[in-house]
Amino acid sequence: MRFLDILSVLSKSSPYAVSTERQDSISAELDEVKKYLYIETDIQKDFESHLTSLSPGSKKIIFLCGSSGDGKSEILTQYASKFSHKAEFHLDATHSFEPDESAISTLDRVFSAYESSRQALVVGINIGMMGNYVEEGSSASVRNAIANYLDSKVSSSECVFLNFEDYPKFDLTSAGHSSKFVKAILNRITKQEGNIIRQYFDREKGGHDGNKLLCTNYQLLSIPEIQDRIVDVLFKARLIKDQFLTARTLLDFIHTLLSPEGYLFDNMFDASDNEISSKIVDFDPADIRTENVDKFLLSTSLGLPDKGFEEFKSYLSSEFGISPSKNSHSYLRLFYLLGSADMANNYHRDFCEDFEEPLLDKYAKVWNLHTHYVGDKEEKRQLKAFYKETIFSAIHTYINRNAKSIAKGKFLISSHNGYQIMSEVEMEPDFMAIQNASPTNTSCFVAHISVEGKSVSMPVNINLLNMMNRIIGGYRPNKHDKNTIVILDDFADHIADIASSKDRLTIVKGGLTISLRHDDDEIEVSGV
Repeated sequence: MRFLDILSVLSKSSPYAVSTERQDSISAELDEVKKYLYIETDIQKDFESHLTSLSPGSKKIIFLCGSSGDGKSEILTQYASKFSHKAEFHLDATHSFEPDESAISTLDRVFSAYESSRQALVVGINIGMMGNYVEEGSSASVRNAIANYLDSKVSSSECVFLNFEDYPKFDLTSAGHSSKFVKAILNRITKQEGNIIRQYFDREKGGHDGNKLLCTNYQLLSIPEIQDRIVDVLFKARLIKDQFLTARTLLDFIHTLLSPEGYLFDNMFDASDNEISSKIVDFDPADIRTENVDKFLLSTSLGLPDKGFEEFKSYLSSEFGISPSKNSHSYLRLFYLLGSADMANNYHRDFCEDFEEPLLDKYAKVWNLHTHYVGDKEEKRQLKAFYKETIFSAIHTYINRNAKSIAKGKFLISSHNGYQIMSEVEMEPDFMAIQNASPTNTSCFVAHISVEGKSVSMPVNINLLNMMNRIIGGYRPNKHDKNTIVILDDFADHIADIASSKDRLTIVKGGLTISLRHDDDEIEVSGV
C-alpha cells in the first residue's frame, strides 16, 4: 500500500473518520494505522473511571456529550463491549432504530428501557440534541437533569455529564499558549521511532516512483518549529474565528497540509473544503506588510541578487526537494512556518520580527491575570495598568466619539439640538469581583469594573481586545464591526444610566458650558 493511501485514514471522507461497531475489517493495514493514531485523552480517562466505578445494579445515566467529530464514537465503541455487563450503550443520540422513527422518540424508548432495567445507561449525544430533548422529550426526569446541566454545568448522582467542551484543547499560561492535544497528534504522525506511518514514508521516499511532493510535505511537518507554528495558527482560529477543534477536523486538516497538490506552506493557507483551512486563510503571512517584507517582495520580483537567499533556496532544494520558485509569497509562508528553526544559513530568521503577534501575547497575559488573580501586589499593579491604559481609555474614546472635546473622566450621555450632556464618572477595576469570579475558558476573560461603586462586568475576547487597541489608536468602528462592538455598546449603556443619575451634570454647546448640581430639592446652575 502506498504512502498516500495510508494517509487517507486522516481524511474526513475516510470510512475511518467515524468509528462504528462494524465487525468486518476494511483493510488490515489501515486498521493498524487507525489504531496507532489513537491517543488517550483526559476525558477518556474520566469516562473509564466512571464506568469502572459502576457497581452491579447501579442506576445511573452517563452522558458523553460534545460536538460532532470530537471523538465520542471512538471512545464509546472502545468501551461498549468491555463494559456491556455494567451498562447499556446508546452510541449516537442522533440516530433512530426505525426509518420512520425520530431521534427524540428513539431516546424516549432508550430512557424508558433504562427505567425498567437494572443497569446503568451510557449515551453519546451532541449538545444540540440535548437542547432538543429538553424541548420535545417525554422523560421528565431526564429533561430536568439535562436542563439543569445546560443551565449550571453541574451533574447529579443520577445523571453524569462528561462534556468535551470542559476539556479545552488549548492551555494558556503566563508564558503563552500550548496544546498537548495537537502536539501529541503531530508527534504521533511524525516521530522517528516506533512509527508505522514513517515506515511507509521511508518506503515511499526510497522508491524510484515515490511521490516526492508528498514526502517533502511530510518532512516539513516533522520539523518541531513548524508544528509549534501550526499550534499558533490553530489557537488564533479558536480565539479570532471561534473555530472549535475536534479530533476529526484536526486530522482532516493535517491531511490537507500533506496533500501532494502543493507544498505544505501553501496548503496551509489555501481555502480548501476543510473547516479549519477555510478560517485560517485570513491569517496568510504573505499578506503582512512591513518595510522588511516589502523590500523582500520587491527585490525578488525585480530579480535583484541576494546571495543569502540563493544559498537558502539551494539548501531547501537539496535537503527537502523544494523546487526553486518565483513566487515570493510562498517563501514568506515558509519563513513564517519555520519561525526560529536553525536551518542552513538561517535566512528565514531575518523575518521573525515581521511575524510577531503582540496581540496574542497581550491576550495571554491579561487572561492569566484575570484567571489566576489572588490579590498579589504585582498582579494588582499590572491589572490596574491594563484597565487604565486599554479598557478605560478605549471606553472613554468610544463613548465620546461624537464629542468635539471632552475632559478626561467625563462621559457624553446624550445630545439634543447641539447641546451635549455629560457627566464625570469614576471607574476602577473591581479587584474583589476579579478574584471571586468563576474561571472562564480560553476564548474570553471577564473584565470586572466598579463604576461609581456599582459593579459592571464585560466579557472580553481577543477580537474586542483588538478593537479596543484600534479605538485608542484613532479607529472609528463601522457596521462591519457590529459583532464585536455590540459588547462596548452594552457597556456604554450601563455608563450612561449610571452617569445620568448623578447629582452633577455638564451641558456644553460651542463655547458655552453650563454646570448643574442637584442639592436636596434644588438645582444649582452655574456658568450661564
